[in-house]
Amino acid sequence: MADVHVTCINKMPRNNPYEGITHLGNSTGKWTRQSVIDWIERKDHSFYTLVQGNRGNIGVVDGPNGKYLRTYADGKWNDNLLSLPECP
Repeated sequence: MADVHVTCINKMPRNNPYEGITHLGNSTGKWTRQSVIDWIERKDHSFYTLVQGNRGNIGVVDGPNGKYLRTYADGKWNDNLLSLPECP
């Protein structure tokens, strides 16, 4: 299992602060949100962010509108993914 550092996201629409992550990526590649959800649920890979030196593990949340990705750090769910820059 690879431990993947996510450094960027793509959103649609980009300016919505709460919705719409379509892709996650880093300098070696970019993956769809659904692919990352599938890999986490199958335990194929783990994903994380580093924001201000703090690691946030990315997990799958089953929300009222379906599954989505969120970071978990310091014992609570947070929005570290939304603070990442746009992927090229």
